[in-house]
Amino acid sequence: MVPRARRLPPPFFPTAPAHPVNTAAAATHRFSCLCLGAVLALGGCSSPPPAQLDGTVPGQWTQPVPAAGAAAAPDLQGWWKAWDDAALDALVDEALAANLDLAQAQSRLRQQRLLAGTAGSAFQPVLTAGARTLQDIAAIDSYFHASIDVSWDLGLFGAREAGERNAAASVLDARGRLQAARVALVADVVHRYLDIRMAQRQRALIDEQALLDARALQLAQVRQQQRLGTAEAVHQLQLQAGQSAALRASLRETQARSAHMLAALLGRTRPDAQWLQADAKAPLPGAQALGVAALPADLLRTRPDIQVAQAAVERAAAEQGIAHAALYPRFVLGGSLLYSFNITQNFRTTQDNAPTFGPQIDIPLFDWGRRRSQADASELALQAAVQAYRQSVLDGVAEVESALAALDAQRERIASLQSTQQVLAERERVQDQRLKLGLASEFGGLAPRRAALQARSEQTTALAAHALAYVALYKALGGAPLPAEDKDDADSGMAPRAPRAEGAPS
Repeated sequence: MVPRARRLPPPFFPTAPAHPVNTAAAATHRFSCLCLGAVLALGGCSSPPPAQLDGTVPGQWTQPVPAAGAAAAPDLQGWWKAWDDAALDALVDEALAANLDLAQAQSRLRQQRLLAGTAGSAFQPVLTAGARTLQDIAAIDSYFHASIDVSWDLGLFGAREAGERNAAASVLDARGRLQAARVALVADVVHRYLDIRMAQRQRALIDEQALLDARALQLAQVRQQQRLGTAEAVHQLQLQAGQSAALRASLRETQARSAHMLAALLGRTRPDAQWLQADAKAPLPGAQALGVAALPADLLRTRPDIQVAQAAVERAAAEQGIAHAALYPRFVLGGSLLYSFNITQNFRTTQDNAPTFGPQIDIPLFDWGRRRSQADASELALQAAVQAYRQSVLDGVAEVESALAALDAQRERIASLQSTQQVLAERERVQDQRLKLGLASEFGGLAPRRAALQARSEQTTALAAHALAYVALYKALGGAPLPAEDKDDADSGMAPRAPRAEGAPS
């Protein structure tokens, strides 16, 4: 047997008599248990507390809330259905099923859900195995080494909780952005639909007005020839006809732009041909269909930007927890089972195996100042995120108040235009009666008819503006269909925290 000093010792504990091995193993086991118990005791009470969010909102709105009419009060998740427009309902359903921006947001949410499912894998036991051959320094003996290694990062001092919290924050952020995509999509579809319908009505009115202008210009030229009118009157009518033609071209451009944008929202390459036509009977929701039965302030909880702001707070809290955990020692439980076999060809064969187990401790010493600065910076970042959350709540309140003010202003505008239209309609009726009795000329009756058409055009614009203010209100409230998985979360109590009304109990 060649002396042991001539070859490289294998990297494991040498075999020794039974009693000393048992004594050393028992001492190591007791030391490991003491260390593990102390670590668990210190790390169990180091999880950071949850961030305190201020979600209070006013108990009631400053601006008046429009009362619901005869129609049923709209649901926040299907507010456009109160208009009872089957074509609009079909377009919204098609957009929700085919829009690519929405599909991207859904993919990102699924991605974050998958990643969140593995958030704790870094703190699970890791088992590795390996095999290799080694040779001693004298190049006489060769050894075959096989080992099984186990390591377990305990994730103490809040490290595990911070990692899981960060993953949950990413899911909440993706869910909020998905809801934002849904809200924006529904609002844009309804907006473009209203633009198309308004342009269809306006184009029909402009076409009718253009006929009146052409007839008025023809009669004015005849009156000028008969020296009953002036050249200035003819010039004024020519300018009026030119302005109508320019307005018609602008309406066609607006209608085409809205039609193509609506087609893109629906995932189409071409718009429906009917969207590009003029239609005097194009449907627009009346003022009676734009009422709200109740509008509690806690509806703001559905706003996606508030959900995203809450996710930012959770992410900042998780980063603070990670930075806080880095201030303390890192404990890893490790174990190894090593098998060594001498495979030399000089008729010397030995084999040994040695198990090891114990904690590994990583203590921050020389870079502790950097870690302390990182922890302090993370606390400031958390404070900024909490302030941003509060600002998002205030922005939501302001946006809803602005939409309510716009609704009230457009309602008053529609009422005023209706009174004006009634006066003009009566004036037109009297003029027609005078024309039948021979007390007035056709030329004199064209101006009242054109004024009535102009009033109808302004009322159409006011109706569309009123409906768009209604869209802005429900967009400010975050109204859109909730994803099916979010409904399940809400039913199971996992929905985001709702802002609290001022004066309400915490």
